[in-house]
Amino acid sequence: MKDSQIKIGIIGLGRMGRFYLDEMKKSEKWNIAYICDVNPEVRKEAEGLAPEGTRIVADEQVIFEDESVQAVGLFTLADQRLSQIEKAVRYDKHVIAEKPIADSIEREWQAVKLVENSSIIATVNLYLRNAWYHHVLKQFVESGEIGELAIIRICHMTPGLAPGEGHEYEGPAFHDCGMHYVDIARWYAGCEYETWHAQGMRMWSYKDPWWLQCHGTFQNGIVFDITQGFVYGQLAKDQTHNSYTDLIGTKGIARMTHDFKTAVVELHGVTRTERIERPYGGKNIDVLCDLFARRILEGKLSPDLPPMRDSAIASGYAWKFLQDATMHALPAIGDNATLEEIRQRRRTMTNGYGLLKHFK
Repeated sequence: MKDSQIKIGIIGLGRMGRFYLDEMKKSEKWNIAYICDVNPEVRKEAEGLAPEGTRIVADEQVIFEDESVQAVGLFTLADQRLSQIEKAVRYDKHVIAEKPIADSIEREWQAVKLVENSSIIATVNLYLRNAWYHHVLKQFVESGEIGELAIIRICHMTPGLAPGEGHEYEGPAFHDCGMHYVDIARWYAGCEYETWHAQGMRMWSYKDPWWLQCHGTFQNGIVFDITQGFVYGQLAKDQTHNSYTDLIGTKGIARMTHDFKTAVVELHGVTRTERIERPYGGKNIDVLCDLFARRILEGKLSPDLPPMRDSAIASGYAWKFLQDATMHALPAIGDNATLEEIRQRRRTMTNGYGLLKHFK
């Protein structure tokens, strides 16, 4: 079986790295040859998580220099990804990576140019592209059932990650998380952003806005508004969230909500009305890994496999929207004492939103 599998090295076994490891272990397409992490505690834990025969290493160079390794998974912090992508190109390894693909927009475009001028297959986790509900919504829009798409409204607010919990290289919440919504709105519109106005809020008087709402237009005249923030009731007794996609046309509408377990799609077109409920699907890592594997094994271009160029574009606009927010009034409400209370609660929570792995 292993002779017909893709040999991969996983670099970085943090929260996201574990998602990839779990999904690749379930698939017959992958031979997880290596797991690499610089943290000795993580490497120790990896020994109990890795499939039989997987090598646990501290030095990523071992993976890149192994000629039998066909692909690498880059799940470290963003400040390391450009150098790892450079190595992947040099050693001819296909790449599946987390976003953003580097720690600045300039370095992200360096990574894009590297992969586009090489023969490797490279993709990035823009996970909403692989969500069943977005494909259902887009197909409904393209069928003409809602007339012409005119307005895209997207909201995603959860308690989520608090400031200081790993965003140092990924940027504030609207970049780290919000770039997914910047990307999917562009995906629906089918063209580039043209105008925008952003309003931010410095919750708990943190230096960066942890809530941001941006509205504007695309080049084809479609209007958008995107709201994102990890500010939604962190200290509430029972935590909740607010997440939706709302597509408004000249004749009908299509929308989606979810509770992180079940996604509900509601279609109100000119000839049919439909309600669809299916499992939410999480971050759809299984779908991304399968598309990536099929692309490698079959050598066929998959339009559903997100390219690094799209990640750099979404990242760039997310930074522009954040910058625009700083040009306007940027209120600061709350204080550091409340923020520290939130952080302390999250250190001891076992059930919540975006919880981090803590080592003993």
